[in-house]
Amino acid sequence: MIDPSPPDETIETRVRRGLGQRSIVLVGLMGAGKSTVGRRLAGRLGMIFMDADHEIEAAAGLTIADIFAIYGETSFRDGEERVIARLLRDGPMVLATGGGAFMRPETRRRIGERGVSVWLKAELDVLMRRVRKRPGRPLLQNEDPEGTMRRLMDIRHPVYGSADVMVLSRDVSHDRVVQDVLEGLDGYFATDATSRSVAAQ
Repeated sequence: MIDPSPPDETIETRVRRGLGQRSIVLVGLMGAGKSTVGRRLAGRLGMIFMDADHEIEAAAGLTIADIFAIYGETSFRDGEERVIARLLRDGPMVLATGGGAFMRPETRRRIGERGVSVWLKAELDVLMRRVRKRPGRPLLQNEDPEGTMRRLMDIRHPVYGSADVMVLSRDVSHDRVVQDVLEGLDGYFATDATSRSVAAQ
């Protein structure tokens, strides 16, 4: 039998308890809002926020665009994997990851061990409106950025679909999306607790 939560307990308290020492790891395509939502989510939960891309740039002393240009995508992904592994060891925190990070099996394994993954899923038109406001993304530096984004969606969405929680990132206030993430996590932890209780019987 699972003890019901106190009637005045906040969703933030329940989510923090469900997390324990794990981190919340936001995954999804560029433009999904991982950094913006993550920063506000961390504020709601009283947790540290970290952006993997910023940490990679700090470690390399170069921008993401320069790392791609000088060393290539494979080298960038290797460095990204190392940085995320280090950040996960330093948890709990809210961690925003780059769009390709979750595609690495080893990174997914580490996130599964030390975190709860949340996929911020956005439609193509939403993503394109957002990325056009912030030019310079290495994977979109070509003659058909929308076609590139479509291909990335086709390749990455099936993998993002293995995340623990999925939340639709749409054109509403960031605070509304943060609330959706909290509600998704709350539901995930409640289901997880019920499954553990049933398994123990």
